[in-house]
Amino acid sequence: MRRDCCLILRKPRFALPRFRTRAMVRSMETLTEIAAVIARHVSKDGFHAAPIERVTLARSSTVTMPMPNVYRPQLCLVAQGQKEVTLGDRVFSYAPGRYGIVTYDLPVTGQVVEATPDKPYLCLFLDFDPVMLGQLALRVPAPPGAPSPPIGKTVSDASAGLLDAVLRLLRLLEDPAALPVLGPLAEQEVLYRLLAGPDGARMRHITSSQGRVAQVGRAIAWIGQNFRERFSIDRLAAEVGMSPSSLHEHFRAVTAMTPLQFQKQLRLQDARSLMLVQDIDATTAAFQVGYESPTQFSREYRRHFGEPPARDIARLRASPGLAVVA
Repeated sequence: MRRDCCLILRKPRFALPRFRTRAMVRSMETLTEIAAVIARHVSKDGFHAAPIERVTLARSSTVTMPMPNVYRPQLCLVAQGQKEVTLGDRVFSYAPGRYGIVTYDLPVTGQVVEATPDKPYLCLFLDFDPVMLGQLALRVPAPPGAPSPPIGKTVSDASAGLLDAVLRLLRLLEDPAALPVLGPLAEQEVLYRLLAGPDGARMRHITSSQGRVAQVGRAIAWIGQNFRERFSIDRLAAEVGMSPSSLHEHFRAVTAMTPLQFQKQLRLQDARSLMLVQDIDATTAAFQVGYESPTQFSREYRRHFGEPPARDIARLRASPGLAVVA
């Protein structure tokens, strides 16, 4: 502790170069404007599709309970408030000016952890267009250095260039006449900043059709289509052309889960949605998503969501404001 105090009292820690201070102030101003644009166009809590293709804006005026979701390949930039997203055994923390990249369809649990009515959580999602991204990747040199780890999700601090590009994209909400012409160009600039930045190698995973990471991507897609059915690791490995041991190793590196844990999360999230939206009982939901034992379903549901199915669904219906997905 005394060592930390000494570090805090050292003058060089506060004597930052002027250019760095200006850059930080400029980024904060840009982020404040991004939040203001989102706030002007989103007055109610929840997810809101924007007139800009593939862009979704999110708002929450309260903290939320942990809620499951399946993230598509996308950019997520938090402009105000804070949230946490859990993937397997990993927790990713978002604060204003931090962005997340998702490169595969991944089952996650999200929770807004800082938000008030006066200063709500505000966030932008941009789904990746694989065609646009692939064409752009051919024109943008790969960043130097070692390739990024294959994990399918990461969170980083946004550069000034990325924040500027996002702001230009959002400003088109207030210039509808220019949107059809400038929208694709602004989206390309956002993708360029990502491809040319520290997440460039990870972004290229989305467009790759070769190698182990691409095979894992095919395994993720296969499970997403067949998660209600029973399958073995041997069968999944054969579907994507890998050995079972290699599939297990590389799948866990990308998703922080084994293939069977991945399947279980998709089943539990699907069952929760069925009970909440279609008003069916736990036993019926369990059988519909592929469980053969309602007892096993209830046990795994409680372990994952913290409460038995009936109690969890009743809580969600009683407090809909707490159930906004992050």
